[in-house]
Amino acid sequence: MTTTIGAGPGRALLAVYGLFSLAAGARAGVQIALRFGEAPLAYSLSAFAAVVYIVLTVALWRGARRLALVALGIELAGVLVVGTLSVLDPAAFPDATVWSAYGQGYLFIPLVLPLVGLYWLLRRR
Repeated sequence: MTTTIGAGPGRALLAVYGLFSLAAGARAGVQIALRFGEAPLAYSLSAFAAVVYIVLTVALWRGARRLALVALGIELAGVLVVGTLSVLDPAAFPDATVWSAYGQGYLFIPLVLPLVGLYWLLRRR
């Protein structure tokens, strides 16, 4: 059952996280299945991002505000840490992750999305 955090404009947030769950999961699955040895850290981080997006999608859908806030914090920290490391030491990331260069490969949506999610959840409190 959808609650108020996944209703109204929250539906757009829910839809975007659902889409990112699929995109990051598919990307990580293909990368791990076909080329894991080339960039294991990058591909593992993409898989981790997919898990975070799945948790966020389910948390928003189920109205699990606290879980969503924790997952949003993890996502934001991941984007900032991986983004910074990938810019400072590109050799450590021979292939991009979802969060590389602050989500540049995804039009910086991974950087903006957790901020929007945090705003939405904290504003609804």
